[in-house]
Amino acid sequence: MAGKTIGGQAVMEGVLMRTPEGLAIAVRRTDQSISISKRPLASAVQRSRLFKLPVLRGAVALVDTLAIGLDALMHSVNESGDEELQLSKGALGLTVFAGLALAVGLFFLLPTILARFLGANLLHPVVANLAEGAIRMLIFVAYISLIARWPELRRFFQYHGAEHKTIACYEAGEELCLANVQKHSTLHLRCGTSFLLIVMVLSILFFSLFGWPNIYVRIVLRILLLPFVAGLAYEIIKISAKSTGAWWRALMWPGLLLQRLTTREPDEAQIEVAIAALKAALELPA
Repeated sequence: MAGKTIGGQAVMEGVLMRTPEGLAIAVRRTDQSISISKRPLASAVQRSRLFKLPVLRGAVALVDTLAIGLDALMHSVNESGDEELQLSKGALGLTVFAGLALAVGLFFLLPTILARFLGANLLHPVVANLAEGAIRMLIFVAYISLIARWPELRRFFQYHGAEHKTIACYEAGEELCLANVQKHSTLHLRCGTSFLLIVMVLSILFFSLFGWPNIYVRIVLRILLLPFVAGLAYEIIKISAKSTGAWWRALMWPGLLLQRLTTREPDEAQIEVAIAALKAALELPA
């Protein structure tokens, strides 16, 4: 197995690959050439001993990843050369704000409103919280299933699949070429989709420990606890990536199953972009 830990994500018409030394973004332009941008990058976790503590490092890494991802998305949209996709920083900020507002509404407000409407508030607080969590999970899966049907997102999910296949090829110690990458799966244990599912499951368990206060207190508690839950989810992802036991595979199976909605089999051109991104990332000096 290759030595470096590789992270990645799909961007618009491209792939971001990240190593401990930095990151590289490869984007397919409208003229079919591949634009490659790479830069060294020290994460917040690497810059402070405090941020390397278990759980805390996961919360910090989540914020770090979101910031890098938004910057990479902006870069890929503008680098692709597609004038219809061009975004200003203001437009991207508005889009992100709208996305966060939608997430809060769907995954925080709606579940607790539905739980109360269905009479969960009349049950034992633990049961009420578990019921709300189950509703949140159903909404989450339904949302992923719905957007997965959106034709415009298909290419994005194909690049997501290309990212996973390329990293798997590298981790298997194989040469990064089209034939080798193609034979690997589009599913990967260290995936944001699996991470989100783990966050959902952990939040159900932790929120059930705080009773059933009024809706405002519940929302504040959920927001305040989210970094802690995300940190725990991060640690589970790290452990699962290093574990080969059958029970760990069984534990991570629901996340892999959900990835079938957020990844698609890429074409050769998309795999070429993912390979270019990873090769560029690996060239960064230590």
